[in-house]
Amino acid sequence: MTITSGGASPARNTSVALARGLLTGGVIGASLAALVVGGIIERVSLFVTGLGLPAAYGLVFFLAGVPRRAREAAIAPCTALAVVESVEAVGGEATSDVAVRFDLTVAPDDVPAFRVAFTQDIHLADLPDYRAGGVVVVQYPPEKPWRVRIVKRPTPEWEERVAGARLDSAPGPVLASEPTGGCAVGSATLLALLLAAAGVVLLFRADLFDEGASAQPPSSAQPSASASASSPSSSSSSTTVVSSASGTVALGPNQSFLDKGELRKAVGSLTKSTDTRAALTFVVQDRLLSVVYAPTGSQAPTFDPDSLPYGRFPALVEEAKSSLGVGSPQTWQLTVERLTGSLTIRVGVTGTEGTASLEADGDGKVLRRAPAH
Repeated sequence: MTITSGGASPARNTSVALARGLLTGGVIGASLAALVVGGIIERVSLFVTGLGLPAAYGLVFFLAGVPRRAREAAIAPCTALAVVESVEAVGGEATSDVAVRFDLTVAPDDVPAFRVAFTQDIHLADLPDYRAGGVVVVQYPPEKPWRVRIVKRPTPEWEERVAGARLDSAPGPVLASEPTGGCAVGSATLLALLLAAAGVVLLFRADLFDEGASAQPPSSAQPSASASASSPSSSSSSTTVVSSASGTVALGPNQSFLDKGELRKAVGSLTKSTDTRAALTFVVQDRLLSVVYAPTGSQAPTFDPDSLPYGRFPALVEEAKSSLGVGSPQTWQLTVERLTGSLTIRVGVTGTEGTASLEADGDGKVLRRAPAH
């Protein structure tokens, strides 16, 4: 079922989604390629650009959406009754609020009923009030019915309507997020990612080839060196690049730094490849680890990578992906630094509903959450 209320046309929505997919893919591809190429050719400026590009893109994306969010905030939300089809707690057991996934049939007064699924934080003491078959009051933006929120304290008028309401379930499909271009957007994002990565590699191909040529051993020693180099490539599924200023580990396909023990092992490989030094920044993505080390004699705040709470990292990433309202998660990044004096662990996630983040202390305890808007 499609609900319309004078919003943007599907063609325009698809065009915006395609443009956003192309831009996002380009930023991801250029950032990853800059990190890897910068580490190989030991160019700090390129490496730092790879770190800063996603942050700059996120800031621009946020600022560009400010006028739209202001217009949406000025429009009064629609209020309606809804019947709870199913309830499932999906996270947040360690706090007073629990992330709960609802499946509702919403029955507005002026349009046909529709099904919607969403996640909302509910206080533990209020959970018994939300059972399958119960009637609740909900609100949602007129042009975005998938952004439903349960009204926890409805007005007396709506409480009277809830008391006497009998609602029937509506058939699917279930709205879960804003419609996108589907395969077209995914293909556009992948294409932009590959083109951007290839562009960075081509732009610095001379430096890369010079680096490879200078690393070649003399011809008399080449057979034995080739034999020793072929063994790690056949048995190892990761690539480690270490320079005087940074270290990078890139995993192979079907691997992730969220796998048990994978991240600690990668940090150990960097430690063995260089003199043990304090780190300025520590950045982890799904298959890429980047550590920037402090120069000798630097007075900047640093930390020991071996002291990080690696066991908490997967849980922090999972919480950011599932409980901050980003919809379907697309990318995530975990950053560790202590520029403000105390060690800070920050997890950023980008999904179909926008960008969100959470911040934890040096023990992995969550201090702040910034849900998607």
